[in-house]
Amino acid sequence: MRHLVLAAILCGLAGAFPALAGQAVLKLAPGTQTASDGSPVQYEAGAIAVPENRARPGSRQIKVGVLRIKAARPTGQPPIFLLVGGPGVTLLDTLVDQSPAAKRRLRSWLDYSATNDLVIVEQRGYTVQGEMLELRYPAAALDQPSRIEDDIGVMAGLARDAAAANPGHDLTGYTIAECADDIDAVRRAFGYDRISLMGASFGSQWSFAVMKRHPGIVARALIASAEPLNNGYDMPSHVFAVLQRVAYEAEQDPALRPFVPDGGLIAAARTVRDRLARAPVAVEVPGEGKVVLGLGDFQQALFARVTDASRWPAFVIDLYNGRYEAWARDVAAGRKASTTALIGPLIDTATGASAARVAQLRTDPALDMLGEWNFAPYLATAGAWPTNDLGDAFRLPVRDETPILFVQGDWDANTPMENLLDLLPWFPNGRALIVHRGQHNGPMPLLRDHPAVAAAVLRFLREGSVEEVPSRVEAAPVRFALPGK
Repeated sequence: MRHLVLAAILCGLAGAFPALAGQAVLKLAPGTQTASDGSPVQYEAGAIAVPENRARPGSRQIKVGVLRIKAARPTGQPPIFLLVGGPGVTLLDTLVDQSPAAKRRLRSWLDYSATNDLVIVEQRGYTVQGEMLELRYPAAALDQPSRIEDDIGVMAGLARDAAAANPGHDLTGYTIAECADDIDAVRRAFGYDRISLMGASFGSQWSFAVMKRHPGIVARALIASAEPLNNGYDMPSHVFAVLQRVAYEAEQDPALRPFVPDGGLIAAARTVRDRLARAPVAVEVPGEGKVVLGLGDFQQALFARVTDASRWPAFVIDLYNGRYEAWARDVAAGRKASTTALIGPLIDTATGASAARVAQLRTDPALDMLGEWNFAPYLATAGAWPTNDLGDAFRLPVRDETPILFVQGDWDANTPMENLLDLLPWFPNGRALIVHRGQHNGPMPLLRDHPAVAAAVLRFLREGSVEEVPSRVEAAPVRFALPGK
């Protein structure tokens, strides 16, 4: 419904875009919204028409949403392009979202656009001003434990059916390389010589793709939760290292310490792992029936639960003590049919990974704890998805002298900090700021406990200065949830 309302707001550009081969047509309409502090946010929003597949002459035109907020006090510095995460996330729905979070986001956009134009470009195939391509996951049985083989089979079927389920679409054009070319098309349409980038998670990977495809156009970049082009599939041992870091601090917490089993949280997790490897457990869930939980469910949960570090220790302790009910309810909900963005597997399988990284993934020492859930379904079905592999020449890093400020949390399980260690040697003008206890987030949320540092980071994005940017800060201590609650 929000997508339909936004389309109405942008109806001033509802006319057809001329199909000019290779030429992007940008149409915007003005609008105003109100930020959390009552400030008016004046913007231009609409879409750019670009080829669905630039490699094919005569490719049909598709629309990609674009928003611009002009600088309140222009200084002549490059505009800031904000690249959102995902794949399969939009920010243009902020314009019709009346929630407090959306209002705070609008307030942050005013901060970014104080001295620089702020530009937001949506992801092709997931844009409120164009098309929302979706993928429908079937429901999974409740009376059987999750198995990686079954997940691969479901993914293979979805891959085979993707083209037939989306007639009239050239799905080969939905890659991160084309998303990067969309950024350059918007840059050229606005007449910008150079741009600055801000991205987190997939937004960081998208930023690297822009720098790879269009060298020289990026003046500087602010990258959080870094995801290199070759690191879209996380190394299990790097995720496991996050579990260890969280476990150590949780074990020191006076309130939680009496509940920690002998040997600590990691040993407790291994005990649960071994128990479920021997035999699954069945739990009766009111309104759902019998839910069977197995090793695969636990491997997935270990990763998913640590993305909220405050609750992960209690989760492990509850399972160690045989309290499965809350987990079973969550698993039952997760096995229901669901809809997600089609561009996720299209983009991720095309970006892929090098043979060397795949070999590391398949022999990683933490596979017994975390399994292959993060990468096996996509690796097994990559050839069945419509998009083609972009190759090592695209995904492997090369020396790049673009000034980059990396902000990275050491409790980030979605994009572990080891990603940053892989990147830094390739960016001689890169600088890293590590946030202890920081999880998966953008640069400003990671620095919410350090407003002076956040201001210094914003100065880098606006002007290029790294003065007063430290190498390390600590987020506030975590208040860990207690088990059995």
